[in-house]
This record gives sequence, C-alpha cells and structure tokens, in this order.
Amino acid sequence: MRLIDAHCHFDFPRFDGCRDSELDRARESGLVGLVIPGVRRADWDRVRETALAYPETFYCLGIHPWYVAEHDDSDLQLLERLIRQRPERCVAIGECGLDRVHGDLDAQWPWFEAQVGLAMREQFPLVVHSVRTHDEVHGILNRANWEGPALVHGFSGSYQQACKLVDLGCCIGIGGVITHVSARKTREAVAKLPLSALVLETDAPDMAPSGVEKGRNSPANVGLVLRVLAELRGVSPEALAPVLLENARRLYRLEQGV
Repeated sequence: MRLIDAHCHFDFPRFDGCRDSELDRARESGLVGLVIPGVRRADWDRVRETALAYPETFYCLGIHPWYVAEHDDSDLQLLERLIRQRPERCVAIGECGLDRVHGDLDAQWPWFEAQVGLAMREQFPLVVHSVRTHDEVHGILNRANWEGPALVHGFSGSYQQACKLVDLGCCIGIGGVITHVSARKTREAVAKLPLSALVLETDAPDMAPSGVEKGRNSPANVGLVLRVLAELRGVSPEALAPVLLENARRLYRLEQGV
C-alpha cells in the first residue's frame, strides 16, 4: 500500500534526533508522501528545510490561528511574496483557520480571510484548522466563492457539517480521532462521507490515536488510521488505500510518481 500523510508537523522538536528512524518506520507502513504545515513566520525556514531534507516530504506556509497575535501585516506581505515565487515543494497555504477553544475568535477571523484570499488569488490549495468553527469556516469560504482544493484537517464535526464543506470542494482530514470509540459523531460521519473527499493524516506529534501517548504521535501511525477507517466503512485497507492516495495527490496537485 502507498499512503500520504496529508498533515504532519514533522518539523516539531518532538522529532529532533529521530526523524530518520521515524520516517523509516513510516515507510515500512507504506508512507510515500508527507506534508508539513507551517504555523508561524518564525518556523517557516525550519519547515522548508525539514521538507527539503527528504525526497518524499512537502510543505505549506501559513499563519495558524493560535499565533496570530505575534504577527503583523508585514508577515502577510512576506507570505504573499513567498507564495508568488512558487517555491520548490511548497504545495499549499496553511495551516490557517479558526479555533473557538484557543485564543480570540474575533482576532483570528481577518487572518483566516486574508489567507483564503491569497490562496484564491494565487490558485493554491488551502489547509484549514477548524475547532468548533466548521459553520464559520464554511461561511467564510462560501462568501469568498471558494472553488479551489482545501483540506479541513483533523475533522471532528458532524456528518451534516462535513457535507457542507465537501459541497464547497473541501477534503476532510481523517486522523487519530477516529480511533477513539468515544468519538461517535465523527466516526459515523467518516463512515458515510463520499470516499473521494477523504484524505489520511496524522497531525503528528499531536492528535494521538487510541493507545498512543499524548504528544508522541508519529507519521508511522498513518497505517493505523487507514485500518480503522476501513473497518468503519466495511471495506479492506487494500481497497481504500489507492483512492486515498489519489485524493491526496489531487488535493495538493502532486505528480503521479508520489
């Protein structure tokens, strides 16, 4: 099986000193591609350098809602300049979005709108962080007449919310949350959504699957997420894997060789 981890913070310090071994483990699980999201200007160089160090890794540049307070307009201007250069292996804008649990939603709003606008102008995919704000994210994308590919990563909402996002062209990121039996609403949603809208992710080192210590998630667990998703949908992992691979390729506009 060939799998892409569509959202993994492989640049984070958790992987310092063990990136090669973690990536080897992930390759043994079938990993052929990994996308590292950027979350703040201070980390963009590290994100890019980490991605360029391995042949199967790609990256995104963006400003995460948790960190908007440490940025100003010059950072958005720099982001636009960088994106216009179409840097090697930069495949999307993000991680950006809204988070009702962490920070000031009103302060996050204009930063998300600005990055949505940039993605539309430059025709780049978008990686969206949405925590208890799926309706608000849908509203912003809908008002912007969003048409490009987008990933709503780490989805943990309802089937109805997911369907509204899928109708706008969004992909739904499927990660460790579905391995927790308590996540009944999300497990029911991913069992019914169109397979063409689903992509695998780990969000490592975060979003730990059941049985994995908090903060110790790994891209090697992408195969575990696949197996649970297959179980929920009543099909084999081998049947799901090629479709999910193609979904991730389409989302990030990756070449067929990935």
